[in-house]
Amino acid sequence: MGVGAGEEDGGLDMAEEKGKRYRRMDSDLAEEDDGAGAESCRQREINNSNTTQKYVVACALFASLNSVLLGYDVGVMSGAILFMKEDLNLTEVQQEVLVGILSIISLLGSLAGGKTSDAIGRKWTIALAAVVFQSGAAIMSLAPSFTVLMIGRLLAGIGIGFGVMIAPVYIAEISPTIARGRLTSFPEICVNLGILLGYISNYAFSGLPVHISWRVMLGVGILPSVFIGFALFVIPESPRWLVMRNRIDEARLVLAKTNESEREVEMRLSEIQQAARFVNADKYDSKAIWRELLNPPPGVRRMLITGCGIQCFQQITGIDATVYYSPTIFKEAGIKDNTQLLAATVAVGFTKTMLILIAIVLIDKVGRKPLLYVSTIGMTMCLLGLSLTLAFMGNGKLGILLAILWVCGNVAFFSVGIGPVCWVVSSEIFPLRLRAQASALGAVGSRVSSGAVTMSFLSVSRLITVGGTFFVFAVISALSVIFVHKCVPETKGKSLEQIEMLFQDEKKWQGGEVELGDAERLVPKE
Repeated sequence: MGVGAGEEDGGLDMAEEKGKRYRRMDSDLAEEDDGAGAESCRQREINNSNTTQKYVVACALFASLNSVLLGYDVGVMSGAILFMKEDLNLTEVQQEVLVGILSIISLLGSLAGGKTSDAIGRKWTIALAAVVFQSGAAIMSLAPSFTVLMIGRLLAGIGIGFGVMIAPVYIAEISPTIARGRLTSFPEICVNLGILLGYISNYAFSGLPVHISWRVMLGVGILPSVFIGFALFVIPESPRWLVMRNRIDEARLVLAKTNESEREVEMRLSEIQQAARFVNADKYDSKAIWRELLNPPPGVRRMLITGCGIQCFQQITGIDATVYYSPTIFKEAGIKDNTQLLAATVAVGFTKTMLILIAIVLIDKVGRKPLLYVSTIGMTMCLLGLSLTLAFMGNGKLGILLAILWVCGNVAFFSVGIGPVCWVVSSEIFPLRLRAQASALGAVGSRVSSGAVTMSFLSVSRLITVGGTFFVFAVISALSVIFVHKCVPETKGKSLEQIEMLFQDEKKWQGGEVELGDAERLVPKE
């Protein structure tokens, strides 16, 4: 009996031990399964994140293609005007008008662009800009006279006005917060790329007969329209515009493509709906918006000071004069041959394009304001150096070398800071109900400033010399440093709705800080 009982107890113990071993094995297998599942989940998240990032980058690039057209026009006109002058016997005033009128006329496109983009959507406004610009470019390339050239120039200017206004707005509205600064800089990258391509085109076709060379230079600018047509099949409509039109489900689908998680999609959608509460499409009143912009409350007034001010300073420091008239600058320094002049401008275009890439890397890491400080201070030094070089060291090898270095330095500092940051800041600071029209107003300031500079550069240079003109630009650039310090807050890492709160209080505006909870008070509760 005792032995049997002992054997029975021993059997039970062995069975219990075996059961524990199996349970441990099952537990280990379950942990392995959990670990494998978690790893698989993480891998899917990484893949989804990579896919989302690639899609957003592709949308930003395609939306920025109109800016290539703008840049190409700026770059190619600097060389083509030399051959137009000879072929069509243009006077100095006609040259100034032909170059500068594009910026002035583009304000019409910018003003119409805000209302147009609210009516037909951001995506189709991009398409309209391309069609109008390409029509103008085609007319210019075939023009037999100054009058026909001006007709094409007017159309091109309107197209550019649409393009420069809508691209940053569209990109800011589809971009996730963490990458908005980098992506909103893409139009400026494309402008610089277009300028470089324009300079290269000048150099490449300068050997053709005079009556053909400038026509080919202008005609090549029509080619990007093929890519813009393809882009329309890739890019979605802005989710914020869709919400304004009460197309919530469509907005959710777009946000699902541009954000990495469902939780983030719903959070962004909620923020947009909150900001759009009083701009429901059925209640939309453009007259009320313009009344608010023309008689703004304190918060909107601060936004306009920042947005329009930085747009104007970007241009009145003379960047378009430097780019459009770089052959004139280098001729003043001592270079006489046209081919050598155009070769020197290629170096300027290359520098401008390469430095913009540095800004793209730094803008969401360092922030907007530090880059603006570096840019405006550096430009002031280069403009002053160029002024002194042209005034006291012209027509010598050292003077030529220094002039090229100062010009390259000026465009480099411009491209690393105020060039791209200007468009980023002006596209992200305005509330949704005002964003399109306010951005258009800022673009108008930019284009008017650019036109005033480019249409007067040759005449002013004849009165006070080229060196004296760049001394004036240096003084204005020094003033832009003070403006950045006083009127431009830091917006890095904040949602568009949080940025709006920066301008509701003057201390926050100058200090650039906003509490996350303030976003809940963006729109008064009914």
